[in-house]
Amino acid sequence: MTRILIADDHTLVREGLKQILSSTPGLVVAAEAVDGDQALARVRGEEFDLALIDMSMPGLSGIDLIKRLKLERPKMRILVLSMHGEQQYAVRAFKAGASGYLTKDSASEQLVAAILKIAAGGVYISAAAAEQLAIGAMGDPGDLPHKSLSDREFEVFRLLVAGTSITDIADALHLSVKTVSTHKTRILQKMNMASTAELVRYAVEHKL
Repeated sequence: MTRILIADDHTLVREGLKQILSSTPGLVVAAEAVDGDQALARVRGEEFDLALIDMSMPGLSGIDLIKRLKLERPKMRILVLSMHGEQQYAVRAFKAGASGYLTKDSASEQLVAAILKIAAGGVYISAAAAEQLAIGAMGDPGDLPHKSLSDREFEVFRLLVAGTSITDIADALHLSVKTVSTHKTRILQKMNMASTAELVRYAVEHKL
């Protein structure tokens, strides 16, 4: 029996996932969480075989959440279900400790297949994400500038290009405004750009 924790801030998504998984023998949704902080608390309180987590939730989320969950339960498998395309987060998610990455437009059969494979000790990875991992392992000299960003810098970058203000980014990531401003300065330096407008153009060009 595979005990699953579902973490997503949308009730309809959680209900839909429970309905899909309940029809598969051997899979049990043992608990739910509405955000990353609650997911972490659930994992600290009881054991799960697999956590199915949304990439973007209020409070603790994303790469930080994956790292914290693996720190608490190293043996627990993690499948990321995200609205963000694989080119944005898949490689970072795998490096943080995830065992699979699916976009939310994936078919229900694909989700079940991914969970069964991961629960059995495997890894679920798309051809596109596998290619990105291989390129990273080879140290491709043509790496794009955004790949030099740390996980936290990339999170700030993503919010900046989405039009989020420095203050709102600080609130969302539980950081000070000064820290976010410092991250922004480093992002511009690392990517050799002069303004947020340039970052936005870059993000659009590279489908980020």
